[in-house]
Formats: sequence, structure tokens, C-alpha cells
Amino acid sequence: MDTQTSSVNTNTTSPVVVSSEKFVNNAGTQASKKWTTLAVVVTIMAILAFIYLVYSLLGNQGSMPVTTNVGAIGQGITTSIDDTLKAKDINGVKSGIANLDKNANEMNTVVTANPNLVAGWPENQKRIDFLLQNQEAIAKFHKGMGGIAKSLPEIQTQYRQLVEKMLVTGATTNQVAIANNQVWLAEKINHQINLLQSNQTTDIKALIQDLQQFDATIKAELSGTPEIQKVFNPTQLETLHSIKQSFDGSVKSALQQLVANEDIYSQAREQINAIIKFANANNQVISRSGIASNHNPMLYWVLALTALVGFLLALYFMYRQLQAKGEEERRIGERETLRQRHEMEAESERARKIQEENERNQMAILRLLDELGDLAEGDLTVNATVSEDFTGAIADSVNFAIDQLRQLVSAINVTADRVARASEQTQATAVELAEASESQVEEIAGASAAINEMAVSIDQVSSNAAESASVADRSVAIAYNGAEVVQRSIDGMNTIRDQIQETSKRIKRLGESSQEIGDIVGLINDIADQTNILALNAAIQASMAGEAGRGFAVVADEVQRLAERSATATKQIETLVKTIQADTNEAVMSMESTTAEVVKGAKLAKDAGEALEEVQSVSNNLAELIQSISNAAKQQAASAGHISNTMNIIQDITSQTTSGTLAAARSIGQLNEMAAALQESVSGFKLPDEAFTIN
Repeated sequence: MDTQTSSVNTNTTSPVVVSSEKFVNNAGTQASKKWTTLAVVVTIMAILAFIYLVYSLLGNQGSMPVTTNVGAIGQGITTSIDDTLKAKDINGVKSGIANLDKNANEMNTVVTANPNLVAGWPENQKRIDFLLQNQEAIAKFHKGMGGIAKSLPEIQTQYRQLVEKMLVTGATTNQVAIANNQVWLAEKINHQINLLQSNQTTDIKALIQDLQQFDATIKAELSGTPEIQKVFNPTQLETLHSIKQSFDGSVKSALQQLVANEDIYSQAREQINAIIKFANANNQVISRSGIASNHNPMLYWVLALTALVGFLLALYFMYRQLQAKGEEERRIGERETLRQRHEMEAESERARKIQEENERNQMAILRLLDELGDLAEGDLTVNATVSEDFTGAIADSVNFAIDQLRQLVSAINVTADRVARASEQTQATAVELAEASESQVEEIAGASAAINEMAVSIDQVSSNAAESASVADRSVAIAYNGAEVVQRSIDGMNTIRDQIQETSKRIKRLGESSQEIGDIVGLINDIADQTNILALNAAIQASMAGEAGRGFAVVADEVQRLAERSATATKQIETLVKTIQADTNEAVMSMESTTAEVVKGAKLAKDAGEALEEVQSVSNNLAELIQSISNAAKQQAASAGHISNTMNIIQDITSQTTSGTLAAARSIGQLNEMAAALQESVSGFKLPDEAFTIN
């Protein structure tokens, strides 16, 4: 019904609104047409004046081709220098300088044809020649700046991370301030590079000094100085070494290029600034001597003023048009206000009906609240009346919620009682477990003490075994030395035996030689006997010869005496030879006896050596056994130590278990208290006699 009423009201007022809209549209259209016509006329006049001005300028452009060409070349020189300064690699610098040389050649052509047109150009040609000669150094300097500008932001980010780590892991105020200063210094260096590339500064020394200071600060943070504290934190050192590696890998080589080409680049910047100054001055001269030099300035001022007045009038007429349009919009707004007033009346009628409906609903809500007043005090026996009002569904939902709440409170009571009983039993069990844990700790402590004593005893056994092994090693060494001495004795006896045998052989040969001497003596004795017989026969023959044989008789006597003496000497030699043979035989027998004794002694020495070798072998076995015992004792000592440590760990775990058990007992006690508090919290609810129970 409200909607229909609103529609009727709207339809009733529609003719008035339509006629107002037509009136406003007609008035606005007439005003708009008038001001639009004036604006179009004035705009056409301004455009005609502007076209005439442009035509005049273009018509006289042919009178200044050389001047315009010089201006273009000057602008090209400025652009080439700007490209050179902004270049970040060698190719960019060389390309900019090549374009600069090209523009200089064009300027030379113009200056050659018009010597008085550009003043001071030869000096600038020398400056450009200097740039061409030193373009390699300039390119290296720009490459260095480009490398620094590319690498330094990453190092700056790493320094920011270092500052964050210093703040988290702990560092002195001096260290944090130095790291922060490095971040700021990196930003300053980047800014200086940008200023150099945009020709806003020529302070190259400041850039190099800041880079050197940056490098020196990194080194000082790693090694420490009186002004800068050394960084010791491993996490901070890792980041600082990464910064050092990044700086040395890229920035330091670029810094070396800057230092190596600093002087040449400073001179180049001076030449560049002089060229830029010349180019700017030349462009200003060209601007002043261009269009205005060949035309009547008053005419252009009049034309420009006419165009300006025309545009201002056009703007005024457009303003008037907008004002008329605003008046039209105002009238449309009044019409809209009238329409909205009718809609508000319809809306007021709808609001009245809604108010009546709200009053009915409010009464139903108050009735429901009265019924639920006891529920707010914890009475769960109440039930809300379910009616046809909009609160009927609410009452039904409330009754369902009350039923659920009854069940919940009953369940809480039963559960809290069960939790209280279970917590009491668990608390008692936890207390018993804590007592058992304490007893276990005492037993473990006793076992740990016994294991420690056993470990000490095993260590003592290990020490004794080690000493025994050392003694056995010395015994082995002594037996080895004794075996060597016996072996040397055996070798000496064998040498003596060989020498005795050699001597015995020589004595035997001497006896054999004496036997030969005896044979020779026997031969001499036979010769003496024969000589004696011959002498006797000669004496007989001499006596038979008488006087004639007297001289021969003397000779026979002499021969006889000589034979007798020879026989006597032969007997003496024979006696001496027999004596020598007897002594030789005795010596041979003595040597043979000595040789036999030496052989026996060598055999005894060999037996002693074998015995010593057996002693050495036994000593070696004994040393190995003792070493095995020592190693086993050490292993047992280590095992005992591990067992002791394990027992200590078990003791700590048991202590922690005891603490945890006591804490659990306390928590269970708190749980019991919480169950009691839970029962207390729901004790205020009133339940019906047939309350919900849980078995």
C-alpha cells in the first residue's frame, strides 16, 4: 500500500516537474547559444592573428640558415657532452666523444665559411682534441664509476643486514654506529657519482677519499684500531667477510682505475665545463640574433597581444557559458528537491506503520524478557511461552537452549565430580612415583659412586700394566742386546778357532819341515861318514906313498877333522830337530785341544744365544700380553667412564622425572581445585527434579 501511495504522489507531481524542466532548458539554451557564438568569433580572430604571426616567421626563415645551423651544432655539442658524462661503460664514453668530434668538425666547416660568426671556437677545438687524445682514460674512469654504482647498492644492503644482526646478536654502540655510518657513506658515494654523471659537481677527490675511507673502515672492523672496535661475533664476521669479498672483487679494482686516471679526468672535466659554457653562451647569442634581428618587434608584439586578448575573451565567454549552465543546474536541483519532498512524505507514512509494528514487537520482547527473568538468576526450570508473534521462534529457540543448558550443567556437575576423584587418585600415584624416583636417585648415586671407584681401580690397573709393559720392553731390549753380545762372542770364538787351526797347520808344516831338515842332516851325516872313510883311505894311501904322499896326508887329516866336525854338528842339529819336532807335536796337540775347547765354548755360547732368543721371544710375548692387558684396562676404564656418565645422565633424568612428577602432582592438585571451582561455578543453577545425569 505504501509503495502505491508513493507512486500516486510521484505521478501527480510529474506535470509540474516536466514544465519546470522545459522552462529551465529553454532559458539555458538561449544563454548558451549567445555566449557560445561570441566565444567562437573571438577564438577565430585569435587563431587568425596567430596564423599570421607564424606565417611571418616562416616566411623570413630563409634569411638565417647559417645562424640556425650554428645553433643546432652547439646543441649537438651539449648533447654529446651530456651523453659522455652519463655513460657508464667504455663504449658509451667513446660514442659520446665521437659524436662530439663529429659536431666539432661541422662547427669547423661553419667557422671556416663564416670566421666572424662564432668567436673563440679555436680554443674549444683544442679542448675537444684533448678529450679525443685522452678518451681511453676518461672511458676507464667512467667504467670505474659505473662498476662502483652497480656494486655498491648490494654492499649497502649487506651493511644494513649487518646492522640488524648487530642489534639482534649484541654489539657495542661504537660498532653499530660505524656500520650505520658505512650505510650512509655508501649512499653518499652513490649520490656523488650521480652528481658527477649529471655534471652538477666536479669534486673527484671527495669521491675517491670517501671510497678509500669506506675500504679502510672495512679493514678496521676486521682487524681493529684505537678508534674502531674489532668485530668478534661469528655471525657478524661472516657478513663482514662477505662485504669485504664483494668490495675487493668489484669496487676496489674500480677504485684503482679512478685513482690511476684522476688527474687526466680532472683536466677533462675542466675542458668539458669550458666547452659547455661556450656552447650555452653561443646558444644565447643565436637566440638573440635569430628571429628578432630581421623583423619589426612592434608588429609581433601587436599580433601576440591580439592573440592573447582573443584567448582571454574566449575564456571569458566560456566562463559565461559555464555560469549559464550552472544556473540551469540550480533550477534542475530545485526540481529535484521538490521531488524528494514528496518522497519524504511517503517515507514518513511508511515510518509510521513501521513504528506501530515495532511497538507490537517491543511488547512481545518485554513479555519474553519477563518470562526469562528467572533464567538470568540461574533458574533452569523456566520455559518461555511460544506465541504467533515474531518472538515465538525466539522463545522456541530459548527453550531448546535451556534444555541444552540443563544437560550441560548436569554433565559439568558429574564430570567435575569424576575429575575430582580421578585427580585425587592420580595425585596419590604421582606422590608415590616421586618417592620411588627419589629412592631410584639414591640407588643410582650409590651405583655411580661404585662405578667411579671401579673406574679408578681400572685406571690403576691400566697404569701398572703400562709400567709392566715398559719393564717388559726393557727386558726385551736387554735380551736382544745379550743375544747380540753372545753372537759377537760366538763370532770371536769362531775367529779364534780358525786362527788356531791356521796356526796348527803352520806348526804341522814346521814339523814336516824339521823332518826334512832331519833327513838332510842324515844325508850330511852320511856324507861326513863317507868323507871320513875317504880321508882314512887317503891317509893310508899317503902313508903307503911315503915322502911323496906326505902333503896329501896333511890334506887327508884336515878332511878327516872337517868330517868329524861335520858329524858332530850333524848330531847336534839332529838333536835340535828332534827337540823341535817334539815341541811341535806338543804345540799341535795343545792347539787341537784348544780348538776343541773353543768349539765347546762356541757351542755353549750358541746355546746361550738360543736361550737369550727364547728369553727375547718370551719377553716379546709377555710385553704383548701386558700391552693387551693395558689396552683392555684402558677400554674398561673408558667403558666405566661412559657407564659413569650414563649413570649421571640417568640420575639427572630421574631427578627431572622426580621434579616432573612433583610438578604433575601439583598440577593434578590444581586440576582438583579447578574441578571444585567448576562445580562451584554451576552450583548457582537451579535444575528440575528430573535433572540429566551421566553414568
